[in-house]
Amino acid sequence: MNYLTDLANDEEIDTYDRALQDYFAQRMDVDRFTATRLQMGIYGQRQEGVNMVRIKIPGGRLTPMQLNAIADVLENYVPHGEAHITTRQDIQLHYVPLADTPAVMRHLAKGGLTTREACGNTIRNVTACPLTGVCPREHTDISEHLNGVVKHFLRKPLNQLMPRKFKISFSGCESDCAQGMIHDLGVVAVRQGSQFGFKVLVGGGLGHKPHEAITVESFIEEKDLLLVIEAVLTLHNKYSDRTKRAKSRIKFLVDKFGVEGFIEKYREELARVKEALATQDYPKGIWTGGVDSEVPGPGAPRTLFAQKQTGLFVLPISVKLGQLTAEQIRGIAGILKQYHLQEIRTTQDQNLMLVDVPQAHVAAIQSTLAGLGLGLPKAGDNVVACPGTSTCRLGITSSPTLGGKLSGGNDDLRIRVSGCHNGCAQPESGDIGIYGEGKRMYGKLVPHYQMYFGGNGMANGGLAFKGPSVPSARVEVAVERVRSAYATNREADETFFNWTRRVGQGYFAELLADIVEVKQEDLQSVLRDHGQGDDFKVLQLGGGECAGAKQLQIGTAFFDAANERNYRNALKFQRKFEDSVKCAEEIARLIGQGLSQLVGGQKCESLQEQAEELQRVLPTKPNLSITLAKLAQEFARPAHELNDAVLTEWYAKLDAWTVEVAEFCTNFNSQLDLTGSLPQGMVEPVQYQKVSQSATA
Repeated sequence: MNYLTDLANDEEIDTYDRALQDYFAQRMDVDRFTATRLQMGIYGQRQEGVNMVRIKIPGGRLTPMQLNAIADVLENYVPHGEAHITTRQDIQLHYVPLADTPAVMRHLAKGGLTTREACGNTIRNVTACPLTGVCPREHTDISEHLNGVVKHFLRKPLNQLMPRKFKISFSGCESDCAQGMIHDLGVVAVRQGSQFGFKVLVGGGLGHKPHEAITVESFIEEKDLLLVIEAVLTLHNKYSDRTKRAKSRIKFLVDKFGVEGFIEKYREELARVKEALATQDYPKGIWTGGVDSEVPGPGAPRTLFAQKQTGLFVLPISVKLGQLTAEQIRGIAGILKQYHLQEIRTTQDQNLMLVDVPQAHVAAIQSTLAGLGLGLPKAGDNVVACPGTSTCRLGITSSPTLGGKLSGGNDDLRIRVSGCHNGCAQPESGDIGIYGEGKRMYGKLVPHYQMYFGGNGMANGGLAFKGPSVPSARVEVAVERVRSAYATNREADETFFNWTRRVGQGYFAELLADIVEVKQEDLQSVLRDHGQGDDFKVLQLGGGECAGAKQLQIGTAFFDAANERNYRNALKFQRKFEDSVKCAEEIARLIGQGLSQLVGGQKCESLQEQAEELQRVLPTKPNLSITLAKLAQEFARPAHELNDAVLTEWYAKLDAWTVEVAEFCTNFNSQLDLTGSLPQGMVEPVQYQKVSQSATA
């Protein structure tokens, strides 16, 4: 069953194409185009003129038609390129010329694939345990719920201009193979007595400050799932820092408010969402008890795996560092068609897995895979690496080059290699994780890898603890020494995770002390990164684009107002007039403040004060301030005077005012274009038009 075919949208690709042509013709500045480009999943590379196209694959599930669409793009637009499987189960295509990106999007859309919101401050690709629907342990096929979440939140105003990106995972049982611990929000199917539902984790994350998620709900019914996620997203929108990018993830709100304070604010928001949207439909699954069987762990199983469906198997496919050629992708599509298999799945360990394979076909499929240069996983090849300096603007070290040299050894340890501290390879969740950094030694910049040990993002696991930082040239020796120490010193059946906790953090500092130390006479031997012919240096490329271009508050205000309108109308329909008016006040406040700040005014809390401020800073548009002042007076009327007819009249006036403000913003933007003095970060005018329509439609 495919979950993507109705997510692609031709109209928005046409809009992107027009924006691209405006950018080429210098009718649109770089900041506004960057915001548009990122919203459509097009990310800048280190190399000028080419881009990475990120395809969202919810739950990692791909059909033969979609595989062939990806292969077509590789052959027609990046003939020497490869597809890259990410730790979020996406597919990334690198070296796509910017001028070709609309055509690439259209070709992918014909295959039912979308790039929408794969980058920027949005909900990124929703990941899942790859064994969903086939694992004997699962309580429900969580792809039904995942698909409902994807459809509900894609293009939703609430999450178009969040303070920072937001990552969600789904697991079908308490083992949590999708690693909710390291996600902004993790959904885990659980059993409580005779009842089934979900546990919800919030506030996990890696990067420069790793953070384990906290439990905000130990058990909710499936009817509340969308409401809970919406409440958490609203909390993120309201309180996360919009000015300091490094502290804008929701994990920092947990630190800011404390666990109890965070949960208290979440409860307040959830009550509001439930009151307004209680009648909303929700995705429904078929629930079972599951059985106490093998826990495969994050990513694909490492061997042939028996499904809960009798006689059918999961066949894992090892993909070195997640890199696939067009020929391999077409070959896999051919296998699916030949053996009447519906789909293949990408995994968080950058591998693939076939499901529903009858045992009689296993040997033949393996033989065909071998002809493509693919096969079952082997001990030691559980190595994940991000693109690093090969393409990424944030890359510090050549992580894929080093990743290709490393091995997990006979104990098949999970190795995770990132090219910078942002941790796209999830180093803090691996047995051995490393990320690239530069260190000054004897006046020279020396490439290093910060090491982590004993990570496990599943239930009953924990984030890896920090080890020493090792010169890049010596990392292979460091990994081999740690592997050897584990093999020699572990107790019977002791996992790497448990071993690291027993020996302690200090053990690794002592174990690797001589590798860390660099004497001046040894400096020349550590100056170069793997695969590089020159001494190490960190290129200044203007930073990455994960957060998108800076945007003025007015852009965010319109998106937030559109979300408030949903609550306003729902509460009015339920005849909760007083609560509905509060939502209307919030709409007016958001847009009024955003407009005032756009033209150089001050932020005011009350609507009346905001109207007076608009009159002062925008005397050429008196109707905007006059209407806002009238609305402020009307919204202040006592509760007993409120009824459906009164609110209908007020809301029509508010919606008309919203459209008028949006038109002013669009014209204001265009006028600034002509003068060449556009404020940095002004969002594209079409965004105002779209959001004002969604706020008043």
